[in-house]
Amino acid sequence: MTPAALSSKPERTLSTNATHTTVLLHEAVDALMSDPAGLYVDATFGRGGHTRLLLSRLSAHGRLIAMDRDPQAIEVARTIGDPRLTVVHTAFSKLEQHLTEPIDGLLLDLGVSSPQIDTPIRGFSFRLDAPLDMRMDTSQGMTVADWLQTAEQNQIKEVIDGYGEERFAARIAAAIVARRAAQPITTTGQLASLVASVVKTREKGQDPATRTFQAFRIFINRELEELNAILTQAQRILKPQGHLVVISFHSLEDRIVKHALAPPKIDAALRHLPVRGDGFVPGAWKSLSRIKPSDAEIRRNPRARSAVMRVAQKAMA
Repeated sequence: MTPAALSSKPERTLSTNATHTTVLLHEAVDALMSDPAGLYVDATFGRGGHTRLLLSRLSAHGRLIAMDRDPQAIEVARTIGDPRLTVVHTAFSKLEQHLTEPIDGLLLDLGVSSPQIDTPIRGFSFRLDAPLDMRMDTSQGMTVADWLQTAEQNQIKEVIDGYGEERFAARIAAAIVARRAAQPITTTGQLASLVASVVKTREKGQDPATRTFQAFRIFINRELEELNAILTQAQRILKPQGHLVVISFHSLEDRIVKHALAPPKIDAALRHLPVRGDGFVPGAWKSLSRIKPSDAEIRRNPRARSAVMRVAQKAMA
């Protein structure tokens, strides 16, 4: 689930069975589950690694909601056929609309799944020439190719700079606008070649297009807005002492999660109000742990190398 695509084998058809290795599988489920009879949400089903392990640990009275906005992921989820599982096709920012009661735990495994990266027609990979799409939900919304045709040069620059943290953002944006005047940029190969012609230096081992592709993917899917929305909802939908587990794969995501889980600052005018002796401020999170994949996991699955998992517990009411 990294911004860069690592596969080198072309595959021109959509596939719901592409291989995906779940990152921090047991660590995430161990941190999430406190009551086998509880109600849990896997808000990023992907290919179901976390969901399947959660189901194996739930009692007959436990329940699990699995969500994803990718239609292919939803197809896979619906093949599980467990009566304890409810499958919902939607962005996780809409989770609250699908709940009728508080939940015991919420899991977010952010970023892009390996099947999305390794299926060229999805347009996430700069290593495989395909339509420049990048939508996580292919049933709606604008593709990156469509957006690049009409976006102002300054907006393109701001997206590449802000979401890709790319120091050559202005140069890349200017090149895109100049190129599209003569020929629309409609494929991943066209965009990757254009960026490579402009970005002459890059960190060792990193493709020149990595940051630009990351930026466009985050922007077109509103990933950071989605994350902010679900973190705000989590405080409302979790039961007291319910667990939130978030796995992120780049610094922008992790910064948002870290900030959301940080102890709130207490205004001087409120210092007379009681604060729990265990460190809780009413309505706040208790940050429990920050976990990185082991060296052994990274050797088995190189895409795990940038993952960071944060675990928090909702305060008592």
